[in-house]
Amino acid sequence: MEIVVAFLFVVLVLFGLDRMMLWLERRGHVNWRRTGRRNLSAEPTAELDSLLVNSAAERAHQS
Repeated sequence: MEIVVAFLFVVLVLFGLDRMMLWLERRGHVNWRRTGRRNLSAEPTAELDSLLVNSAAERAHQS
C-alpha cells in the first residue's frame, strides 16, 4: 500500500511541475512543450577562432 501512495505522490508532483512549466511558458519565461525548437541555423553565429585570435592579439598588444 505504501508503494501505491508513493507512486501516486510522484505522479501528482510531476503533473504539478508540468502545469507550472506550461504556465511559465505561457508567460514567456521558458520553452516547454507547446513552443517548437528554435532554428539554430537562422541564429547569428560568432566564429570561436576569430574571437580567440583577436583576444590573444589584444593581450599581446597591451603588454
